[in-house]
Amino acid sequence: MIAVLMLFLLPVGGGIPAGVLLARSKGLAWPITAVLYFVSDVILAFAFEPVLRLLASVGRKVPFLNRLSTSLKIAMARSAAHFSGPGAGPLTLLMISFGVDPMTGRTSALAAGHGFLMGWAFAIAGDMLYYAVIALTTLRLNRYFRDPNTTIWVVLGAMIVVPMAARYFRSRRKPCRKDSGTQTP
Repeated sequence: MIAVLMLFLLPVGGGIPAGVLLARSKGLAWPITAVLYFVSDVILAFAFEPVLRLLASVGRKVPFLNRLSTSLKIAMARSAAHFSGPGAGPLTLLMISFGVDPMTGRTSALAAGHGFLMGWAFAIAGDMLYYAVIALTTLRLNRYFRDPNTTIWVVLGAMIVVPMAARYFRSRRKPCRKDSGTQTP
């Protein structure tokens, strides 16, 4: 169990597929594996929060970092408004954590004014959704490849290529605008 937890603590994307396959090979049930991943997120919260708080306090005292922080808050508010209206609501914070990582989700939650408990709750919830998607994909693909190394490489490749492809195709779509000033006879 410790080896699985250690893989989940890796700050790179390969920890999830490798940890899931190792857990399965050791006979760990999926709920235990999910709890181990959750524990790794809680450990991350307690390890990262002091660093985040230190950066926030130093950022207020150093003029350049203060301007940078203000710019990031404005950019985040604009991005959040694009997805969910004004302010970074719970769903937006959850999706930031799902789409990027829990540290970015927590940083966004702090910038939106959420404290330790709620900020990490949003970040961990989004990361657990991400874990579920990657774990399920890993287990399903391993049925076809039957080689853990191949499965891990395919999942890692998909983790890189799928978001890039989604951004590419999303940017190629032209927004469909209705001309509200004209009426058809």
